[in-house]
Amino acid sequence: MNRTRDTAHVGEFEFECGQTIPLDVAYESYGEFEGDNAVLVCHALTGSQHVTGPAQSDSSEETDTGGQAAAWWSDVVGPGKAIDTREYFVICANVPGSCYGTSGPASVDPETGEPYGTDFPPVTVTDWTRAQARLLDHLGVGPLAGVVGGSVGGMNVLEWAKLYPERVDRIVPVATAARLDPQMLGIEAISRRAITTDRHWNGGDYYGEDHPNPDEGLAVARQLGHVSYLSKESMGRKFGRRSAGRQATAEEFAPDDPASDFFPYREVESYLDYQAETFADRFDANSYLYLTRAMDEYDLASGYDSDADALAGFSGEALVISFTGDWHFTVEQSERLAAAFDTAGADVANHVVESDHGHDAFLVEPEQVGPPIRDFLAAGVDGRAVSDADESREFAPVHTSLFGD
Repeated sequence: MNRTRDTAHVGEFEFECGQTIPLDVAYESYGEFEGDNAVLVCHALTGSQHVTGPAQSDSSEETDTGGQAAAWWSDVVGPGKAIDTREYFVICANVPGSCYGTSGPASVDPETGEPYGTDFPPVTVTDWTRAQARLLDHLGVGPLAGVVGGSVGGMNVLEWAKLYPERVDRIVPVATAARLDPQMLGIEAISRRAITTDRHWNGGDYYGEDHPNPDEGLAVARQLGHVSYLSKESMGRKFGRRSAGRQATAEEFAPDDPASDFFPYREVESYLDYQAETFADRFDANSYLYLTRAMDEYDLASGYDSDADALAGFSGEALVISFTGDWHFTVEQSERLAAAFDTAGADVANHVVESDHGHDAFLVEPEQVGPPIRDFLAAGVDGRAVSDADESREFAPVHTSLFGD
């Protein structure tokens, strides 16, 4: 597979907030560009541009991706996969505000020679989309055959249909919504509070050898997020109430709680602690603050009277994919999104996947999400949704009447 990994300097970039900085965008591309076969893949909250490829083991590879050792969608993107890199020229760009090579809070401000920290401009999903468009212009990539992404990456996809409807033919927003609901807004607010109240956060100025990172706060933030990615069914299946006997004390993670020695250190706690510890080793706390705020702020209808009005300029086709066990972005939210496309006059199909894996289903069930994406990119809403478990069936077209008044 032909792969390019690079960082492009796209010049002075003005963010929605009005601040301007010189912007670097880290990206990976796969396959050969043939003029009309480009597919942009948008990563989720803490993902990177490294969307596909073998697990990385040598130090140079790890450095190139900022420590993220494994590609996040190799089962969907690659030679012979749903987004086939033998057929499509696939691009994935790290978003501004992240910490995997694109300019973000940990990047050095050329004016001061020090990391930006919280002097970095506030970022929005609109900024991500405009930065991607600037990158594509820099690379000489014209109209896109498709834009695909999950979770907040799906919001990024929606913004492409809103901002650049003339530049994309087909879009696939996966496990996403036009905006977060109040429950998720509350969880994200608590996660940010965990970071900003960490004794080492220091107002975001914690870079350098003399300043410890706010790893404890970032770890708690990640644990809150991770729980929202799972479902009750998947957690019950994985952990249950396995409390018979004490596996280990929580001393390492709760040294100031002597009473914890009396109680079992449950398997679910061990799992979340491990996930948090490994995440804190690879991600920047300020980036987590910036990216979650961008997700929280996103509203497809911003500047318009409704979601449908925001999508009125899009004349392409859309496939909206949701998962029944996902309570982060629900099936009902996806149905409303599909109805908005329909009201706007776009050809749209709404594909609901039966799953009990929760929000993570779009990552951990490639056999469910890959085939619909493959068939839609190939034939649009006239394609067929195929999975290993089910017989072929045509995508169900969306009619507003399905969703009531």
